[in-house]
Amino acid sequence: MFFQHVYDKSLAQASYFIGCQKEGVAIVIDAKRDVDTYLEIAKQNKMKITHIAETHIHADFLAGSRELAKLTGAQLYLSDEGGEGWLYEFPHIGLKDGSVIKVGNLSLKVLHTPGHTPESISFLLTDHPASEEPVMLFTGDFVFVGDVGRPDLLEKAAGFANTKEAGAKDMYKSIAKFNALADYIQVWPGHGAGSACGKALGAVPSTTVGYEKVRNWAFQYPKDENGFVKYLLEDQPEPPKYFAMMKKLNKVDRPLLTEVPKQKKLSAEEFKSAFEKGIKLIDARNKVDFEKGFIPGSINIQGNNAFATWMGWFINYDEPFMLVASESQIEDLTRKLMRIGMDNVYGYIEDVTIWTALGNKLERSHVIDLNEFKDLYKNNNIQLVDVRGESEFKAGHIKGADNIFVGTLESNLTKFKKDKPVVIQCQSGDRTAIAYSVLAKHGFKNVKNYGGGMNEWVNTGNPVVSEN
Repeated sequence: MFFQHVYDKSLAQASYFIGCQKEGVAIVIDAKRDVDTYLEIAKQNKMKITHIAETHIHADFLAGSRELAKLTGAQLYLSDEGGEGWLYEFPHIGLKDGSVIKVGNLSLKVLHTPGHTPESISFLLTDHPASEEPVMLFTGDFVFVGDVGRPDLLEKAAGFANTKEAGAKDMYKSIAKFNALADYIQVWPGHGAGSACGKALGAVPSTTVGYEKVRNWAFQYPKDENGFVKYLLEDQPEPPKYFAMMKKLNKVDRPLLTEVPKQKKLSAEEFKSAFEKGIKLIDARNKVDFEKGFIPGSINIQGNNAFATWMGWFINYDEPFMLVASESQIEDLTRKLMRIGMDNVYGYIEDVTIWTALGNKLERSHVIDLNEFKDLYKNNNIQLVDVRGESEFKAGHIKGADNIFVGTLESNLTKFKKDKPVVIQCQSGDRTAIAYSVLAKHGFKNVKNYGGGMNEWVNTGNPVVSEN
């Protein structure tokens, strides 16, 4: 058997290439959208991708299953569980609990494991030449390392009312099915630490059934369904805004993008014309470079692993946008955007000097250090706004701070006071870089960014209060 774990750090998303070396055929599970990765693996190992499968209708990324099928001719194997409203709306081979996919000398048995979503399935792999006992379980968003998939995303992000409690109870039943499996079976989940599909995902890529029975919180409620449901639903992180669109695009027929697009480098005149028409400008530079000088009205979303997630909060799918990014950076950013279906890139400029060359001035961020923040805080003449998530805020915050999550700033601008300076802070300064640029874009002038955030505040011995 050939096995390769493919991991996208930007979305903490795992996919799997599994092949029968004797027959030269392979299956890909939960493919990301830039599918050239899998084509290269197949080429290097002299294999043909003949099967493509998904564990569920994903909310956090745009699956590349159909792109991969178009390029390889492989069959799509997708869940037909979950009932009306939870079925894929394009041609595929439907899977039910107990279905078996054969890939050469390998077989993958389908387990219906609802909870995260009603149609969720897991794949139990047997490598028949080696043993007739199953050796691997691909769980998607069912069981993670140290956690289980959250059932509230359908309600919070996709607008399916009154589904989270039912999903949590389904998850409790699915846990019992997992609990009956042999301890030695390897578990390969769909996400790792950093994903918004759970609240306490481990950082290692895989685990075992036995390890999770002992260490995963979800297996510590053997006779307490209500306690399990309560713990599963409380303190989940904010689901990114773009999740609703992913649910839709992964379910319905849609245009396919079978290669990574090349982005247009804009001339000064092209940029000027687009900017004057109101096309949004996203500055993907490092926050320190942005603070030193930025084009008025631009939003600073750094081109790091969180780039796509934050883009999903601030860019609508039907609007074009421009990027400030180096030529060496643009392919990576394009791939990150592809993975959430954000294809409407108008073009890019390499740096902000194009703005000054047109006779315009740059703006600068007002970043303050710990001492200046303490002076302002002590005099009680500021509005302190913590832009972290609600669960982080409740766990510990600076006394007197208001909590307005950075992803929701544009719908909460009226909560910022006009009669006194506003100081924003987060954990370490990345989210306040976004927040400062958003507030500046909307005309707020008297804003200061305490970039050290909670990390510096706590590490220098200052007090916090909690609501837990």
